[in-house]
Amino acid sequence: MTTPTSSVSSVSPASTALLTDHYELTMLQAALRSGEAHRRCVFETFTRRLPEGRRYAVLAGTGRLLDAIEAFRFGDAEIAFLREHGVVDAATCDWLADYRFEGTISGYAEGECFFPGSPVFVVEASFAQGVLLETLILSILNHDSAIASAASRMTTAAAGRPCIEMGSRRTHEEAAVACARAAYLAGFDRTSNLEAGRRYGVPTTGTSAHAFTLLFDSERAAFEAQLASLGHGTTLLVDTYDVMSAVRAAVELAGPTLGAVRLDSGDLLEQAREVRFLLDSLGATATKIVVTSDLDEYAIAALAAAPVDAYGVGTSLVTGSGHPTSSMVYKLVAREGASGELEPVAKKSKDKSSVGGRKWAMRRRGTSGRAEAEIIGIGARPTDDGDDRSLMVDLVRSGERVDHSTLADARARHTASRSELPPPATQLQRGEICIPTIYEPTT
Repeated sequence: MTTPTSSVSSVSPASTALLTDHYELTMLQAALRSGEAHRRCVFETFTRRLPEGRRYAVLAGTGRLLDAIEAFRFGDAEIAFLREHGVVDAATCDWLADYRFEGTISGYAEGECFFPGSPVFVVEASFAQGVLLETLILSILNHDSAIASAASRMTTAAAGRPCIEMGSRRTHEEAAVACARAAYLAGFDRTSNLEAGRRYGVPTTGTSAHAFTLLFDSERAAFEAQLASLGHGTTLLVDTYDVMSAVRAAVELAGPTLGAVRLDSGDLLEQAREVRFLLDSLGATATKIVVTSDLDEYAIAALAAAPVDAYGVGTSLVTGSGHPTSSMVYKLVAREGASGELEPVAKKSKDKSSVGGRKWAMRRRGTSGRAEAEIIGIGARPTDDGDDRSLMVDLVRSGERVDHSTLADARARHTASRSELPPPATQLQRGEICIPTIYEPTT
């Protein structure tokens, strides 16, 4: 049964201020005591590398993150916890009680593809204001972008066939909602998670599991009950006992108007072919075949030649298909100097160095409109050669949120962003990142 959501209810989150690490507040305390806390700074979120074999990544979670930053307030309960546990001193608690982010945030629009070095989320604020957001930013963007990146590969492999997100039982209950949102952004059609439908308007779907069939004295009785309740357009699960016998019973009961059958075990390629032949021979030519059972992008691609109409994906999706994080970091790249101007700063440690200086990004495109490189300007916006596309958008100005893009906007944006990448981007074989990142320093 499908339940499209026509409207999204408003959810007012509780304070997000303690969704952070202890050391964010001890750094704040030391900076306040030293007098350096109010120096103007630039923090950038980026990844140094993509998972091995990935050609591109997808930014997701920006909308959720902006909601979380708006709710980043230290109320009486949060301050009481900090005082009781001696996390920071009284002066720092007093400062936190009045905290409200007043800086500026820019970055890539949600749904954009990104690459190593891409400044996907840039915070310009005092050190005190900006440092507190590190964990919140990374926890949301790392998770959601990992899920969206995996989902994008899966929807590419599906080549237009619908994909259904159904991984709620394989992850944390709140992560499940975020996963459904990120998957929908990257092209999945529906989710099994009802809270994702309520909170974000993701269309929901679901019919029955094996337990429903096992409840009845016979498979036929279970099918009769489901058809009577949900109508002939429902999807019947046909692999509890014998698949071919179940398909015959399903068509006998529902006739050619049976919506779909679902296969959840065995050799899906061979079974799908056998089931399709049987359905057609019984006159159920319009009945669709949905396959589930530990699918990932590789399994979906392997079923490309099978008569499959839709894929249900769970575990592999909600774990990022083997890469549950995007390995993003949040680094201080510039700070106010003695002259009042921003000065580049950078980490130089082995294997974890960063590039100093405020950055802007542009996607270099050829005359055909295909992306050729990610151009990162250091200290100034990169030069547009006429076919390029600016990637940076304003998200927050002087503490006020200015970006109110919807999930539908991000979904459409991802489709457009992925379509401009060169053809190797959609290959599942191990290979290099599909376009290079080129830094364009100020001369």
